[in-house]
Amino acid sequence: MARVAILGGGLAGLAAASALGSSGYDVDLYESRAFLGGRATSWPVGAGDEAEMVDNCQHVLLRCCVNLLDLYGRLGVGDKVRFHKEFCFIEPGGRRSYMKRGMLPAPAHFAGSFLTLKYLGFKDKLCIARAMNAIPRELRKRRDLDQISMLDWLREHRQTERAIERYWRQVLVSAINEELDRMAASHGFQVFWLGMIARADSYEMGVPDVPLRELYDEHGLPKSVTIHERAAVTAIDCADGAVDAVVAGGERRVADYYLSCLPFERLRPLLPDLPVEWDAFGHSPITGIHLWFDRPITDLPHATLLDRTIQWFFNKSEGRYVQLVVSASRSLTEMSRNEIIELAVRELGEFFPAAREATLVKAQVIKEVRATFSAAPGLEARRPRAVTPLRNFFLAGDWTRSGWPATMEGAVRSGYLGAEAVTTAAGDARSFLLPDVA
Repeated sequence: MARVAILGGGLAGLAAASALGSSGYDVDLYESRAFLGGRATSWPVGAGDEAEMVDNCQHVLLRCCVNLLDLYGRLGVGDKVRFHKEFCFIEPGGRRSYMKRGMLPAPAHFAGSFLTLKYLGFKDKLCIARAMNAIPRELRKRRDLDQISMLDWLREHRQTERAIERYWRQVLVSAINEELDRMAASHGFQVFWLGMIARADSYEMGVPDVPLRELYDEHGLPKSVTIHERAAVTAIDCADGAVDAVVAGGERRVADYYLSCLPFERLRPLLPDLPVEWDAFGHSPITGIHLWFDRPITDLPHATLLDRTIQWFFNKSEGRYVQLVVSASRSLTEMSRNEIIELAVRELGEFFPAAREATLVKAQVIKEVRATFSAAPGLEARRPRAVTPLRNFFLAGDWTRSGWPATMEGAVRSGYLGAEAVTTAAGDARSFLLPDVA
């Protein structure tokens, strides 16, 4: 069978390796670091017996992420993700509202709990309901959703400021990792259509029960996949319209087909003449804040926090160790570690009174400045497809045209699409990508 070199061991690379390896291909996967998973990973904090594994940022999924769930099944780790059916929204001062599925079928499955949300007024809810009803209709008819921002669309549909800030922004900035005025409306539509409207259970949120590094390792990959760790790709040699070899880990490596799953900023210097509009792509940061207290501050598993810098809270261990997430965190990139910790502890105390009485034992701040690409209006048409002018070289990665924004699902979809392109070129066309829930 043909030999395939996969460049990059993030989720796209893992998905492609799993798909191709299970189809009989010999796969060499080259990863620059000593572990797989890309940005979805974890590492030890502390030394000796005090060390514990922390995730670079809390990664979650929804049940509508069917290809990511398929990859978990392939890797044998599906039972390591716990799904939650209830979302808790907390206002400063501690008042809580809950949103969950009711007895009505989709798309009315949230009607009962939505009406009881305390943090929204009647006018806010009426505006949101009208806009939600418009999404399925306009998704089929409008052709400009990639050219306008989500904020443009919300203004067009006369959303109140409270509805924008406390509902639309709270959901979408976390899902897309971009601000509403920088986010193409098409991506906002996709989140609400697939995650909130199309199917009654697609909103359920999966949170890994184990550190991310335990989800993404070589143990679940087919035996025909060989992992080469600490093997950064430093050159791609081309001749006569094809790739001859790559240099990885300081050695020249040869294959029949090559699939790049590298981020755009890493691929560009290796193949600057590839017909990609490189300058169209930018980044959006995510900041993860890990806090350990001397006592439990809450028994909630997770919550979305309103009106403050911190957007999400996750209970990592008995309410003593919590992780906070700030998406599109440009306001934090220039702040010092101590300033961010001080801000996080102060805000956390506004939502959980017990945090004001607890003593902070230790803290960790992780800034992912290049966490995802910025899902800007007008970018979708510029995202490259898997096939390139080089006849044996293909592209994957969440920045390519996967049909999804920069999410774990988008990365896995791109890996499957890249694997399909390889099998087609090999005269052995196969399908790996699963269709969306709607």
